Amino acid sequence: MGPQSNLLSLLVALAAVFSSLYLINPIPQYLINALSPSSAYLGKPLSGNFQRHHKKHPDSGNTDSICDDFPPGIPPPDTSNTSYLCVDRKGCCNFTTVQAAVNAVPDFSVKRTIIWINSGMYYEKVMVPKTKPNITFQGQGYTSTAIAWNDTALSANGTFYSGSVQVFASNFIAKNISFMNLAPMPSPGAVGAQAVAIRVSGDQSEFKGCGFFGAQDTLHDDKGRHYFKDCYIQGSIDFIFGNARSLYVNCEIVSIANPVPVGQRSINGAVTAHGRVSGDENTGFAFVNSTVGGNGRIWLGRAWRPYSRVVFAFTSMSDIIAPEGLSSMENITAQGQVLTQT
Repeated sequence: MGPQSNLLSLLVALAAVFSSLYLINPIPQYLINALSPSSAYLGKPLSGNFQRHHKKHPDSGNTDSICDDFPPGIPPPDTSNTSYLCVDRKGCCNFTTVQAAVNAVPDFSVKRTIIWINSGMYYEKVMVPKTKPNITFQGQGYTSTAIAWNDTALSANGTFYSGSVQVFASNFIAKNISFMNLAPMPSPGAVGAQAVAIRVSGDQSEFKGCGFFGAQDTLHDDKGRHYFKDCYIQGSIDFIFGNARSLYVNCEIVSIANPVPVGQRSINGAVTAHGRVSGDENTGFAFVNSTVGGNGRIWLGRAWRPYSRVVFAFTSMSDIIAPEGLSSMENITAQGQVLTQT
């Protein structure tokens, strides 16, 4: 298939999941148009304390508030252990962007700050620095709340910097939210087309009920100890990669690689690319009670570095998985291992 077919496949997958969102513009426009960081959708934090902002409905012209249906009691009052911030792209909260809320968290706070993010697509590039530990992103469901951007390795000067969201802080938690990279789906072997949805580089991170959407290199599980539960992870090539020590429980892993004609044995995708450098490193990916399916003819993993380690336990897999399971990358001795138990 050509590039147009590849892009159409990604559009269909993303549109199906986010069909219920109340977006400022339809999803195809988000995917096709190359929006810059100066986009009008990237709002600024609103001044003052949280309050209902009475705005006219843009279509009706009446004086009803667009915030009338906003959930009551959001954000809840702070406690001795927890602070709350609120993000709503319509202006019904303290902030209209996630990054503005992150910036407002005090440096090195020992309290947990819960950033409550209302339904919608937040088209922005977000970074949680090391100085902002103990932050929670609380969405309203992974099919309702998403942070999205469209950088690639080429546009960001490297795969590691292409993430729509980049987390360097420790003790980060995300619940019921999606992370998306909307760059077009590349063909296998395309140069500079890697496009990360989220990079997780802080220690002790947790993701529950989250979605990860992209194609090549969707989830950069970079380093640290991480826990993923009840998550949906989509991609085509190496779409879970890094050198973290991570446990994935009850996750749905979906390949969007192009279908391979019956009888052909070509490989056009891989789920994982773990990067353990030496046998002394205590890192690896473990998938438990999960499912692997979708399209293409793919490997469970390929060794990014010589001691790649990935375990699949009590996990069901469709026939898209090539029987050899693992492949080493170019110029890498095949010492990586994939263990399967079904």
